[in-house]
Amino acid sequence: MKYLVMVQGAQADYEAMAGRGTAQYPSWDKAQLQTMFDHMNAVTEEAAGRGELVDAQGLAAPSTTRFVTVDGEGRPVVTDGPYAETKEVLAGYWVLDCASLDRVTEIAAQVARCPVPAGSPEYPVVIRPIDETGPRQD
Repeated sequence: MKYLVMVQGAQADYEAMAGRGTAQYPSWDKAQLQTMFDHMNAVTEEAAGRGELVDAQGLAAPSTTRFVTVDGEGRPVVTDGPYAETKEVLAGYWVLDCASLDRVTEIAAQVARCPVPAGSPEYPVVIRPIDETGPRQD
């Protein structure tokens, strides 16, 4: 079964990782940032070594996001970020092909143990099965 394992973050987290923290989002130093990258890369390398990795990517800051909708005539309406009303957004993901939900949960727990500066917000790691067949009407 394939699963999407997602990590969340906010624009303020990206600012904090760039050294521009706040009281709620403490600044990261270079060593903390490297430790986080090392941890996430180890998760990726382990999954790859076990043949479970399909894809993994970190995403650019939410401020680079673009929302596209259409108006009443079907013309695109584009809104560029950042979005003050958006709290958490997808920060990165793994697509994993695991033998069981238990196994992908083990990997998600490993991701959740990623070291962060003291006082940083905590986000859940989200697991979603990938539906390769689409909804069915039985």
